[in-house]
Amino acid sequence: MKLYDVGIRRIVVVVGYMGDKVKSFVEGLCSNLGIECEFVSQDPPLGTAHALLNAVPYVKSDEFITIYGDIYFKSSKILKDLTSCEGNVVSVSEVKDPSRYGVVVVSEGRVIKIVEKPKEYLSNYVNAGIYRFTKDILRFLEKTEVSVRGEYELTSTIQSMIDNGIEFKYLVINGWLDVGRPWSLIEVNKLELESVNTQLIKGSVEGGVTIKGPVIIEEGAEILSGTYIVGPAYIGHGVTVGPNAYIRPYTVVLDNSRVGFNVEVKESIIMENVHISHQSYVGDSVVCEGSNLGAGTILANLRFDEKTVKVRVKGVLEDSGRRKLGAFIGGYVRTGVNVSVFPGVKIGAYSWIYPGVVVTDDVPPRSILKYNGVLVSMY
Repeated sequence: MKLYDVGIRRIVVVVGYMGDKVKSFVEGLCSNLGIECEFVSQDPPLGTAHALLNAVPYVKSDEFITIYGDIYFKSSKILKDLTSCEGNVVSVSEVKDPSRYGVVVVSEGRVIKIVEKPKEYLSNYVNAGIYRFTKDILRFLEKTEVSVRGEYELTSTIQSMIDNGIEFKYLVINGWLDVGRPWSLIEVNKLELESVNTQLIKGSVEGGVTIKGPVIIEEGAEILSGTYIVGPAYIGHGVTVGPNAYIRPYTVVLDNSRVGFNVEVKESIIMENVHISHQSYVGDSVVCEGSNLGAGTILANLRFDEKTVKVRVKGVLEDSGRRKLGAFIGGYVRTGVNVSVFPGVKIGAYSWIYPGVVVTDDVPPRSILKYNGVLVSMY
């Protein structure tokens, strides 16, 4: 945990949807590191300013660091820099396309404006979602008004503070990524695996297996004969791979999953308790926990015209910028034999796909997709 690396020993975590799962995971992590943690519920979720307003009463120091939960940063240097600063600070990252971020305009070492998703170009610096605040922010949080998006936004609070003469410095962060889109999970996964630089094999590996490059295989995993693994890759506890499977670079297979006979997995995240049956292909995809992909399921990752893959986000097709991108399979999904899923398609949790179906568009959660594109709701 990067917070621990810079000497932070107490955190306040704001939770909402599936907060019990978050709490369970974070408590385990913090107890192992000796970090005190407290949890605050935000229900309903009314925006980032509202979340911080709920948390501030539980903060014991006059100055504190605030971090969004949906960002990735590789180095803990930014946190070390923030702990050594004084006053209010906004971290920023330089991006090529700032149009879908909160944009930060700076001058002479200070922030002069912060605008959420501006329509015109203002700056290539975007809000990285890591701050240092003084408790002065509390009175401004209490006065923050609802934005046009229907949320109490922290960027509005910060702009109000700037307008009232409170100075905000800024720090530039490198190795930062906003994990706000489905394909961002694959990109973050790749960045983390790049730090794996050695083989660590604790599980059982049969004869006839080939392992190349940095690969971690945890205790209780079984790699069956004829399997070919190229790192960097991670195989979790209790996983079975093979026989004759092919695990390609930048793949993660989490605990108790099964990658069956003659299955190929490329640059994908396979979560816990997933079963991928024989003769299947999973390319540049995310398969969530408890899902079962029937024999011959293909998660295609390349458009026929080889253009970049688009993904529907909140009803709008958005260009991922990736030429190769597969599917996003929710938890406890079941596909029949010989199912094909188009690039960029999302299948919602608990849905079933009938055998032989070609999935060309998103499938809502708890749905059954039958032959000839007939979609039926389970509930």
